Amino acid sequence: MKKKKIFLVNLGLRRPLYPLATPPMGLLYLSAYLRRELKNIDIFIINQRLENCSLEVLCKWIQQYNPDIIGISTLTTFAYLLPSFVPMIRTACPNAWLIVGGPHASAVRKDVFKDIDIDILVPGEGEIALKQIVESFPEKESLQKIDGIYWKNDAGEIIANSGLLSMIENLDELPFPAYDLIDLPRYWKHQSIAPIVRRKYVSLVSSRGCPYQCMWCHSIFGKKIRMHSAERVVDEIEYFGKKYNIADFEFLDDNFNFNPKRVIDIVELIHKRGLKTEVAFPTAIRGDIVTQEVIDAIHSIGTYLCGYSLETGSSRLQKFTCKRLDIPKFLKAVEITAKKNIYITGFCMMGFPTETEEELEQTIAVACKSRFHTASFFNVTPFPGTPLFEWVKENRPEKLEKLNYNNMDLSAMNVNLTDLPDEVLFAYQRKAMKRFYADPVRLYRLLRSYPKPLLLPYYIPIFVHRATKGLWNSGAPNC
Repeated sequence: MKKKKIFLVNLGLRRPLYPLATPPMGLLYLSAYLRRELKNIDIFIINQRLENCSLEVLCKWIQQYNPDIIGISTLTTFAYLLPSFVPMIRTACPNAWLIVGGPHASAVRKDVFKDIDIDILVPGEGEIALKQIVESFPEKESLQKIDGIYWKNDAGEIIANSGLLSMIENLDELPFPAYDLIDLPRYWKHQSIAPIVRRKYVSLVSSRGCPYQCMWCHSIFGKKIRMHSAERVVDEIEYFGKKYNIADFEFLDDNFNFNPKRVIDIVELIHKRGLKTEVAFPTAIRGDIVTQEVIDAIHSIGTYLCGYSLETGSSRLQKFTCKRLDIPKFLKAVEITAKKNIYITGFCMMGFPTETEEELEQTIAVACKSRFHTASFFNVTPFPGTPLFEWVKENRPEKLEKLNYNNMDLSAMNVNLTDLPDEVLFAYQRKAMKRFYADPVRLYRLLRSYPKPLLLPYYIPIFVHRATKGLWNSGAPNC
């Protein structure tokens, strides 16, 4: 029997001010699951963000592979590439099924079909659905049996299947991500999610879903958190550590420390097996549930970086946005982490709907009071599929009219959801940068704790861009 050939694409480009090129974890998990469940298949993965190639070059690779099924994953900021890319693929591979999944598909769902001629859309966790799609090929009518997907029948009608997309309840049933399908050492030359360039590492995801209700967040994996067991997490660390001769692991969970006991169990198993590790948590730690015991534990396995998300220093906005962070507990967590000489990068957001100048000042004050080594002050951006987007659509629809996601990173977006003038909001962002980095003690701590201090000049253009945001607009005030 002829093998079914599957080509998976992570669509998007590296930008000078957002130069990330990270392993496409979603595609790696999909591929591993398909290979285990379906024996008669071949899979090829291309990450355009790594290649930084044109759509034409990408299309040529696909044409040479001549796949039966083409799967595309993309963020909303790169969805503008789809209307140009899809017709190229249709011409190059007219008989292939074309599937779109990933964050953008999960956010806008059926609306993806308005602009592009695709066959299937998978909105959410894709392993089980994609397996069923591959099994269905080439009989399109059998797609109607797959819960939760959208597809176009031979008459051109868009069908929204009833039911919910099937999800994997026990994550330990998933195989290890298929790192053998990518050239991992090439990623080591670029910045990962952690703000550190040029290091040998493996990215891991030890849980899916998040029980919190932050209004700016997508819900691709649902609001119920599902976690790998401690044994499974350490099995992956041991396996990939030996396979690639590395010790550095980067966890990309939404909430790694949701279950403190699991954290302790993971750490104890690492010690029991005698594994030498270095660990980064660029996005995975919720600050106000951190305990001294958890920090002591993760420090003992070589944790050198934690990302902590404050978002806003306003208690009112914490409630309004449904994050409900306990700010005093958060600051205490940052403090006990800093005492371990763990490098801390902080994330703040400015420009929430109804936010006042006083609340902008509160965010700056809390960030400057904290023991963050570095901090980013991003624009609040309403992405489709989030409660924030729906709130703005209902209450401030004019704010969406000039919103442009195309090829943007969050620090460059000029959206303003407040009732303040643009120049005022951007002036507060500049003020935040100046006040935060003008502290000589902080700069000393940054130089002391940053894992690769000689590479800090790499970030100067990014810093300058953020520190001068909106400065060249006429009439822009300085706070």
